[in-house]
Amino acid sequence: MEYGAHSDPVKTKGHLQKMFSLFRPALFRLDPEVAHHLTLRGLSSLHSSGLSSFIAPRIPDDPRIVMGLAFRNPVGLAAGLDKNGDCIDGLAALGFGSIEIGTVTPLPQPGNTKPRLFRLPPANAIINRMGFNNDGVDALIANVKRAQYRGVLGINIGKNALTPIENAADDYLACLRKVYEHAGYITINISSPNTKNLRHLQDADALSKLLALLKAEQQKLADTHGKYVPIALKIAPDLEIEQIIQIARLLMHHRIDGVIATNTTVSREGVGDLPHGTESGGLSGAPVRSRSTAVIRQLAAELRGALPIIGVGGILSGADAAEKIKAGASLVQLYSGLIYRGPALIGEACAAIRSL
Repeated sequence: MEYGAHSDPVKTKGHLQKMFSLFRPALFRLDPEVAHHLTLRGLSSLHSSGLSSFIAPRIPDDPRIVMGLAFRNPVGLAAGLDKNGDCIDGLAALGFGSIEIGTVTPLPQPGNTKPRLFRLPPANAIINRMGFNNDGVDALIANVKRAQYRGVLGINIGKNALTPIENAADDYLACLRKVYEHAGYITINISSPNTKNLRHLQDADALSKLLALLKAEQQKLADTHGKYVPIALKIAPDLEIEQIIQIARLLMHHRIDGVIATNTTVSREGVGDLPHGTESGGLSGAPVRSRSTAVIRQLAAELRGALPIIGVGGILSGADAAEKIKAGASLVQLYSGLIYRGPALIGEACAAIRSL
């Protein structure tokens, strides 16, 4: 579906959406990564000037308690859009019920060589092979401390590209310790296809060892800081049913607090004939919707409410968001849909979920 195919059911001033409609054609003529940074700078400037409160959508509250946290509404921002936490307040002004920043690694790293981000407009899709480009965990924490946002803030953590996969746990533990007191919840990203061998951590033995270490550290940190910060695991859409079953059992066994389904896909089904359709990296947007929903449905059947699912992948309409909830998700997150539809998608998704 192209932007404009849906009306926004939320009564707002609509100024921000009008700005998006005006600037989108120009932004889509720019290199995607350049457009990305310009957009974040623009949102930050609007917030700094005090204008965001006047032009942003007014989305009715629809509180949800998930992982013991109070979410203002069930529609959050997925990780990847604000890797360093540079634009937390500007993004929060759009009306999200939560903001997830990252993926962050212990040390700064440039990520993969450019170009590494590609739009596929006919498919409402994006391919990225960013490779966890970020300024490092210390820079992210400094940005979090400066932010005024007091809603639910997720921090997504990963491993540095130069860290051998057999030492990956060291990176996750290092990040966990540093972000713990600053996060509403912490996401363990083992499912990006853009860091060599990272997805091997989804294998049963490797995952069980990692989860055991993280859970033990979480308990120590909870005692040290006097608060319990939930941990969620983010998984890929390219898992076989038996792998999903194994992961669900391990999540329950290690008492992990939540699961985010799903990350980007390495499949090129439906986009292989499009310009940039065969670029390497993770595919997001509309083509991953059905596979992501299938993973959610399978997880829900295995977990039976033991821990909540956050649904992400291919949400470009309110109906897409409602589909994730009906499949078993407690919350949803947006990223690629926001690029194609603009901020109106947030209110549309909230309204569709509220009407279920």
